Amino acid sequence: MAISRKPGEILQNRYLIKKIIGRGGMGSVYLADDTLLEGRKCALKEVEYDRSLDNILIKEAQGQFMREATILARLDHPNLPKVSDFFSIESCDYLVMDYVPGEDIRTLILQAKHEEKFLPISDIRNWAQQLGDALSFLHSQEPPIVHRDIKPSNLKITPSGLLKLVDFGLVKIMVPDDVTITVIQGQGTAIYTPLEQYGGDGIHTDIRSDIYSFGATLYHLTTNVQPPDARERFLNPNKLTLPSEINPAISSQIEKAILWALELHPDDRPQTVKQFTDALLGNTKQLAEKVYPRIDYNRFSSNKTVKTLFWISASLAFISFLISFFA
Repeated sequence: MAISRKPGEILQNRYLIKKIIGRGGMGSVYLADDTLLEGRKCALKEVEYDRSLDNILIKEAQGQFMREATILARLDHPNLPKVSDFFSIESCDYLVMDYVPGEDIRTLILQAKHEEKFLPISDIRNWAQQLGDALSFLHSQEPPIVHRDIKPSNLKITPSGLLKLVDFGLVKIMVPDDVTITVIQGQGTAIYTPLEQYGGDGIHTDIRSDIYSFGATLYHLTTNVQPPDARERFLNPNKLTLPSEINPAISSQIEKAILWALELHPDDRPQTVKQFTDALLGNTKQLAEKVYPRIDYNRFSSNKTVKTLFWISASLAFISFLISFFA
């Protein structure tokens, strides 16, 4: 169980804990005052490792965290919070980032839904452009950085209208020999997670995984409805409702681009974020010609993780049918 730091506690002789502003299975996120820089507020992301692990494994994981945090600290982009420090205390690692004021996009979606209206398409286009810029920047690093957890609650809009991609929790650094390293082991949030990301090892994920999550986030933004997760769609291709059937204000161009990003097989999606945002925002005439994402089951046969997932899902569906039939 993650340690809960109390308000008033000082970490690293510098960061004064004010309150918890987020919580997850691997730890919490705290709002803190930087006592060395008066008036500066920061967010401390905590990563606690399983205490049942061998000390050697914990030390290896912490060494990995430090290497990745060093890479993240070098990043400088207006749509990313600046990572300014990182340290370890016993079995916990901490990543120190700029605190980003404002509302997250998930909150804005819930407000719009409560008021029975949709968010303005002009705002969504603006946010998509900013998110695309941030992801293109991450993917252009050497080695490329894949975020792996794009979702509305990880996107904040500052009072000045600037979008910030605030959580580096599942970041994957893609090293040349395809060995993957991750700040926190995990799969991302199911609704926004592509099929190849299930399993948690990260071996099959690349920049196209972020493109799927980008598309799933935009689906939610434009419709106020969460898209069905990739496993459901794999078993039932008709599970995904066309965005324009929910929100008639969505243009054919935006709809085609979102559905293109939501293709289940990575090869069928846009291959770069720029290719996706060009199609989405009308910066190119080479838009996706697909009217609806199709599923070619044969193409998944080479992916062991996805193939195993399919048979497990199919078996569970059949068992559920038998139970309901004989009940």
